Amino acid sequence: MATPSGWRRDGNLPNELTSFVGRTRLLTTLRQRLREHRLVTVTGIGGVGKSRTALRIAHLVSGQFKDGVWFADLARLQDSGMVRHTITSALGIADQSSRSADETLVEWLGDREILLIIDTCEHLVDACAALFENLLTNARGLTILATSRQSLNARGEHTVTIPPLAVPGDLPDENPFTNEAVQLFVARASAVVPNFVLDERNVGPVSELCRRLDGIPLAIELAAVRMRALSVEQILELLADRFSLLAGASRTALPRHQTLRAAIGWSHELCEPAERLLWARLSVFAGDFELDAARYVCAGDNLPGEDIMDLIASLVEKSILLSDGTPSGHRYRLIDTLRQYGEEWLGKLGETGRVRERHRDYYLQLAKRSEDAWSGARQVYWYVRMRHEHDNIRVALDYCLSTPGEIQAGLKLLSSLWFMWVACGLAREGRLYLEKTLELTPQPSSERCKALWVLSYIHSAQGNIAGAVEAADRCSSDAVRVGDSGAVILATKMLGTAAFLQNDLHKASALLGVAIEFHKSGRELNPGLLPSIVELSMVLLMQNDPGEAEVLLRDCIAVCTQRGELWLRSYAIYALASVYQAMGRTSEALANAREALRLKRYFHDVLGIGLAIEVVARQALEDGQPLLASRLMGGGQANWRTFGMPQLGSPFFNAEHDRCVKECKRLLGEKAHEEAFDSGKRLNLEELIELALGDQEAEELFPRI
Repeated sequence: MATPSGWRRDGNLPNELTSFVGRTRLLTTLRQRLREHRLVTVTGIGGVGKSRTALRIAHLVSGQFKDGVWFADLARLQDSGMVRHTITSALGIADQSSRSADETLVEWLGDREILLIIDTCEHLVDACAALFENLLTNARGLTILATSRQSLNARGEHTVTIPPLAVPGDLPDENPFTNEAVQLFVARASAVVPNFVLDERNVGPVSELCRRLDGIPLAIELAAVRMRALSVEQILELLADRFSLLAGASRTALPRHQTLRAAIGWSHELCEPAERLLWARLSVFAGDFELDAARYVCAGDNLPGEDIMDLIASLVEKSILLSDGTPSGHRYRLIDTLRQYGEEWLGKLGETGRVRERHRDYYLQLAKRSEDAWSGARQVYWYVRMRHEHDNIRVALDYCLSTPGEIQAGLKLLSSLWFMWVACGLAREGRLYLEKTLELTPQPSSERCKALWVLSYIHSAQGNIAGAVEAADRCSSDAVRVGDSGAVILATKMLGTAAFLQNDLHKASALLGVAIEFHKSGRELNPGLLPSIVELSMVLLMQNDPGEAEVLLRDCIAVCTQRGELWLRSYAIYALASVYQAMGRTSEALANAREALRLKRYFHDVLGIGLAIEVVARQALEDGQPLLASRLMGGGQANWRTFGMPQLGSPFFNAEHDRCVKECKRLLGEKAHEEAFDSGKRLNLEELIELALGDQEAEELFPRI
């Protein structure tokens, strides 16, 4: 089973896949600037090592930021409106609330001491500058290190320009054997030719090669890889021939950006035709991708699918592709500069539209597979997998929204991923995409109906009951017009959810009962049958019928256990804890609430965690631990406010919370309660869960009274 996904104090820095060579003085300067300034932008030409240097310094200073160092890559992001959501996702925030993304980020950051690395900002300068200024003004513990080919021109920004590496001859007295550019070449050449040694015989040609490449790290690395088949002298000769053609008959040196393009172009020419074609087609991917995706998207004319694996291996050997092992297998990615070069070639080949369509088709099929499997035994796998594919999902959605005739496919993709928006902490992003896509598709259709009930579900998760009712009503009326009975029932279920959250118990019981009756054959466990059962059981509890609620929930848990379903099972176990609490079965209530919390950690299900925390807090109060109850409620409320409307805006849940707070104040006194409540608010989500799970330290800190 996959590792539970939650907020990690140490951050999310990617691994350094290659050794970092030289730049000692630059790293020292960057360290000093990060101590003196809260916004530092690393600038420089493409291929000079901005991202690599930022990653190295991030690893070096990680111990100085008690709440971690976090990394967000904006390279493939085209919509400036998604910058906030990309950063929110990188931080691991379950972005459920209906408030602005800026508010969510600011409140989450609070007084946390965090270094945020934002990579590749040059195409989103204005959006980044505005966001960074706002975050830095309102989050005093935040420091931002950005990379960009140009300054962001933001208030308080300090820029550090990364120059190319010094080459032999720049410093008159420097020993070429200790020159950084030469050392980089040697390090990369040794990786492909283990017996390569820099000596008096070859130091001259290596030095000349580094000079020809203007000390640009990416150009040097691409040249070094050729040592597998060529000598240094042969590389130098071939490169000199190419540069002389580009520079013309004169001896005028190429500008550095042309030097890099020449080096990339030379590497491109030395690739086999099939490798060049694959390079171009792989440029449609955002971030990293798996082998199966490359096979599906890139195979076709002049590129048989069975050849893709060997061609990818060859591109990895040539340092065109980076390879990284993950728990789910190897994933690959193009360095951004090389991806841009491949993208240009894809356009020249006239294949951009076709390959982007194949990319969209692959992720649409993947979304359907994940939806079909969501209620089964591999639920955690699909949660982790689709979060990993998030960047490519965005690219596929952008294609659907920007390409005439593709909106229906966009609706299918969005609505198939309903669990990603509702269960995986991406409600705000899903809502924005759905609203934008629905505006472009005013005509009723089955695809539009599904998108509307998904939107209703998201609104309920955000505590926006009016929005949930409106979307469900639109779904119901459209479904009648197009004859989609399944959508009618799901709209009915969503209206039942809204009624439950509004405390309209009679209406909720009737509507949820219809949904259960329709789905009782088990054809659609989620989002139809199982959520309806859990919500109806809560309605029965609110109507003082815990016995009937227990029967429903035990049946629901049995179905979940049989299918290997965990997400709704955790809600059913939480609801059973509430039922046991009402029946006075205190030990069973606490055990079930804690079991629900353990399951919810797998999905970073902040809303469900908030509900379960309330049960544990009430039980702590019943067990004579009001101090623990106050602290748990403080932590719960802080996370509710960051991720959604507290207690889902439900009058019933709010009344239970207020009753618990009032009793804690009576037992502890106003001051002691507020101190414990405030200390809870400072807990991150993982710390809050650990406190609720009742380790020995918690028992010692919060003795019974």
